[in-house]
Amino acid sequence: MGITITGELADCYPSKRDGIAHISAVVKEVFPDARFYGYDGRFYETTENHTLFSAANWSASARYVGKVHGSVVFIDTGSTTTDIIPVREGEPAAMLTDFGRLGNNELIYAGTLRTNLAALLHTVIVRGKPVRTASELFAITGDVYLLLGRISPEDYACDTPDGGPKDVEGAARRIARVVCGDLEEIGMDDVREIAEQARRRQIDEIKAAVTAVSEQHDIRKAAICGLGSFIVKDALIEMGMTFSVVADERLSRVFPAYAVARLLAESEEE
Repeated sequence: MGITITGELADCYPSKRDGIAHISAVVKEVFPDARFYGYDGRFYETTENHTLFSAANWSASARYVGKVHGSVVFIDTGSTTTDIIPVREGEPAAMLTDFGRLGNNELIYAGTLRTNLAALLHTVIVRGKPVRTASELFAITGDVYLLLGRISPEDYACDTPDGGPKDVEGAARRIARVVCGDLEEIGMDDVREIAEQARRRQIDEIKAAVTAVSEQHDIRKAAICGLGSFIVKDALIEMGMTFSVVADERLSRVFPAYAVARLLAESEEE
């Protein structure tokens, strides 16, 4: 069994080293034959050099995509983050840590479901007037895309901020709270306007990062996947950038796991 690790940054661990050690130990207890994928494209029995394994899921995806698509900008928007990975002649060319990628336009910590709207939008335009947002966990991007009809209630796979229903009215109530309002004070049209501004902000951030990575590495085509691939498609269409979808909807949502399985199978055949 091939394993790629993410979760070592959880605040229950004092360091990434401790997170990798604990996660890999638990995995080994359950799956003694597990092998761990490292950034270098190899599989290991242990995770002693923790830096090889920390949040390596994007590397597995990019490496597998590179085998099929060659030189591309690989973009995966999931529930929480957006990876923007330069792949040159089949090899990932990104920085090796999330810290490094955040500083190099290769990681945007915003996704399709779990991103706090107050982290995306410090002000919004409501009825033609700029309004500051409340820095509370009132609404998330899952509410935006549910309200706008881009995801289904079944796609909304995380908890709602208020524990309320995963339907249009529930999403609207949560979004209204971002400007300290409710559906009696501001209406559905206002809430939809706020949601559209959040969508616009995500598209603009993706466009800016993809442009920077594309120009830095002289790569003019993209390969995309993830729950939020519809956001990426909108961005790339606006940019006029050629792209391909690397997997069907089912595989796209678990693409790192699929990529690791394929890479492990190929390594065992060599």
